Amino acid sequence: MVEPAAPAAAPAADRGDFEVADQLGRELVRFVRLINYFKTHVNKPTTKGVEGSAYPLLGSLVFDGPRRMTALAEAVHSDPSTVSRQISSLVSSGLVERQADPVDGRACLLAATAQGHELFDELRRRRTEHLAALLSEWDRDDQLRLVELFGRLNTDIESYQPEPSTTEGDVR
Repeated sequence: MVEPAAPAAAPAADRGDFEVADQLGRELVRFVRLINYFKTHVNKPTTKGVEGSAYPLLGSLVFDGPRRMTALAEAVHSDPSTVSRQISSLVSSGLVERQADPVDGRACLLAATAQGHELFDELRRRRTEHLAALLSEWDRDDQLRLVELFGRLNTDIESYQPEPSTTEGDVR
């Protein structure tokens, strides 16, 4: 039996970057695990029509205004069929409404209702209170640096286009 080849070592010049990336990967996995814990145990989900996965959809409509389903799915980096199901729930809860597209009457736009805006603001306020309490012991400069670096990481993740060979055997 032939032993599988060990992964190739990173080139010497990149070894330090690879180690940092590995450490970041471990911290990101830990972060996602903690966020999931936080959502279910600390910031208990509301029963007012917003499941956790629909929150970004409502937020996008609140911040960016009405948009078509496909544009909304693209904005939140999600599959249109998933967004369609989540939007149906938000519509039936009275948090989102379908409006005629003024540019193309055959299409519809999705828009947050006044009730959707109010609920989003309430959920955002609760999230902000928890984060403010969490960061209360941090130095103000560290808080601002965290926001800056986290925003930079999110932007880089959004625009990252991996080489096809790097996604084989992807571990999530």
